[in-house]
Amino acid sequence: MALQERLDKFKKQQEKCQTTLSSIAASKAAASQKSAAHGSANGRNAPSAVKFSTDTERLQHINSIRKAPVGAQMKRVIDLLLETRQALTPEQINEACYVDMKANKDVFENLRKNPKVNYDGQRFSYKSKYGLKDKTELLQLIRKYPEGLAVIDLKDAYPTVMEDLQALKAAGQIWLLSNFDSQEDIAYPNDPKVHIKVDDDLKQLFRSIELPRDMIDIEKDLQKNGMKPATNTAKRRSAAQIQGISSKPKPKKKKSEINKRTKLTNAHLPELFQNLNNS
Repeated sequence: MALQERLDKFKKQQEKCQTTLSSIAASKAAASQKSAAHGSANGRNAPSAVKFSTDTERLQHINSIRKAPVGAQMKRVIDLLLETRQALTPEQINEACYVDMKANKDVFENLRKNPKVNYDGQRFSYKSKYGLKDKTELLQLIRKYPEGLAVIDLKDAYPTVMEDLQALKAAGQIWLLSNFDSQEDIAYPNDPKVHIKVDDDLKQLFRSIELPRDMIDIEKDLQKNGMKPATNTAKRRSAAQIQGISSKPKPKKKKSEINKRTKLTNAHLPELFQNLNNS
């Protein structure tokens, strides 16, 4: 019985709360309608909420760039010139990467003297070590350096230079070899007409190297020095053993000589029968 009384009391509280909420909602609706009617009667709308500037983050970013060290601002401009490959005025550079060279004379002067930058008095542009435009000019340049040309000096020549180097290598027109000391690639012309001078010291060093007698040892030495052998002697020998083929070279047959019993069919060539006549 006590439980039923509590449930009835709880239901009455719920109904009372629902009535209160309904009255609050009705009063708010009436207030908003009255406010709207009052605003339209005065001929003006209610003032909109004040919005903060959405450009604050960008302005902070620009401010951090312009307060950065001179070297950091210079790198930002050089990267822009390298990427666009266009001649840009200081105003265009400011719009693109927020480096204001007119306000920062140190950045302006250092960029004007930088070996990677060309300044014609009005515009700045990127200056590579070799002024190349395409694969044809690239090949012509490499052929002028039979002793090799460092790839690192060619990387910024033009946007697709690395793809063209690989294409020339695939076509067999150049060699791309790594320097074991610096681990940098060197481009060499693959032209039999090119005369390459080899120092006597290098020749003597090459001839003084004693190679292992077993081909397997030679292949292991090549792999230790980071080179891939063109042969696989161990695999070839194992395959020969499975098939029952001896890996030892076959002895050469002794060349038969002409004797008195040999039938002569080339009598018009007497030099063939010199041994027979002498016997």
